[in-house]
Amino acid sequence: MKQRKNSLEERSPAFTFGSGKQGRTLFCDQLPAEQLARRYGTPLFVYSATALRRHVDLFARAFAAQQHTVCYSVKANSNLSLLRLLASLGCGFDVVSGGELQRVMQAGEKAAASAVFSGVGKTAAEMDLAIAAGILLFNLESASELDLLAQRAARLKKTARVSFRVNPDVKADTHPYISTGLRQHKFGVPINEAREFYRRAAALPYLDPIGVSVHIGSQITDTTPFAEAMQRVLSLVRDLSADGLNISFVDAGGGLGIHYQNASQAVTARDIRAYAKALCRPLRRTGLHLLIEPGRSIVAAAGVLLTRALYAKENHGKQFLIVDAAMNDLIRPALYGAHHEIVPATPRPATKDAPAMKMDIVGPICESGDFFARDREMPPVLGGDLLAILDSGAYGMSLSSNYNTRPRAAELLVDGKKVKQIRRRETFEDMIRNEQ
Repeated sequence: MKQRKNSLEERSPAFTFGSGKQGRTLFCDQLPAEQLARRYGTPLFVYSATALRRHVDLFARAFAAQQHTVCYSVKANSNLSLLRLLASLGCGFDVVSGGELQRVMQAGEKAAASAVFSGVGKTAAEMDLAIAAGILLFNLESASELDLLAQRAARLKKTARVSFRVNPDVKADTHPYISTGLRQHKFGVPINEAREFYRRAAALPYLDPIGVSVHIGSQITDTTPFAEAMQRVLSLVRDLSADGLNISFVDAGGGLGIHYQNASQAVTARDIRAYAKALCRPLRRTGLHLLIEPGRSIVAAAGVLLTRALYAKENHGKQFLIVDAAMNDLIRPALYGAHHEIVPATPRPATKDAPAMKMDIVGPICESGDFFARDREMPPVLGGDLLAILDSGAYGMSLSSNYNTRPRAAELLVDGKKVKQIRRRETFEDMIRNEQ
């Protein structure tokens, strides 16, 4: 069987192969992955500060001609150290819960002022927190939510700046669980009914309707739907301006996808420039301030999940490699059938006695859905070998759990030759602390 060519040597700038003590080995920034795994154990999430800075810079360059704010989507990865780094790089934030807003407030003294609050189910307590924090914008999604926010703002006697998330009925080619822009989805208000929502908001004291919001889904790699949605939003903005409203912001949401199956480059400058062109071309000469909410495209390729191979086994000719990470650490393959490239940290050449072969890479959880790859062609891997599951920086730790009473993994942030543990590995005592 022909061994797949590994092109990680070109994977700039964070996770590349170089020469180590044991030969060719994977580096996380300038630190060997094996060294980090031996020191901190596995499973282990490792994030690269170098990659995060690069990805933020790519957005800044691509959108330089348009007045804009990059509001990082906190749900992608909400570790406080990463949020602080992103705040220091000038990012705002997109939050969908009071807990995420509290994390943003921990990230920087003024971070809340550049936060937008999205989501269909905001509670009164969450609204109170956000009003008091002075967030940039509430993205409202129903008439009931409008009424509740009006009540909370009046009670606090503080003005809340609002937009409505409109549903443009634009189809995006992505997994149905993360498509959000069609009329059958729970998100937003129908775009053809939006003017009435804005009239109601404008008539209420302590509410200031200053924006229009849209978000059509996640992991979208074709920019055409973004352009189509923006055209529909701008048509609405023109109608609202005719109604006498002063709309200053357009929130285009997030959703830009990455190339999970491209071992050489998951995030490219070309993709981000195409995304910027799709959004910014309709905005020319409008004077509107654009808000974008990237999450995955900033943090996914900046992280890997390191896991140790435990056992290899064969069932009726089918090969399995059992590793110490599981679906509780990274649920995307089990939940979405998502693809992640998986590479040995110290690759072995294929030989007659140890050939490359197709295998299922699975975890130890008692579910048949506990897998990272199925029928994946891999170079020789033995028990004890270290593997890297690539592009795991987004929706890895943030979707993790304690299923099977498994402790959540540790997290590291590497920056050149420096490493900082930004979350310690959970203990059994951590997991039962709140139980009676």
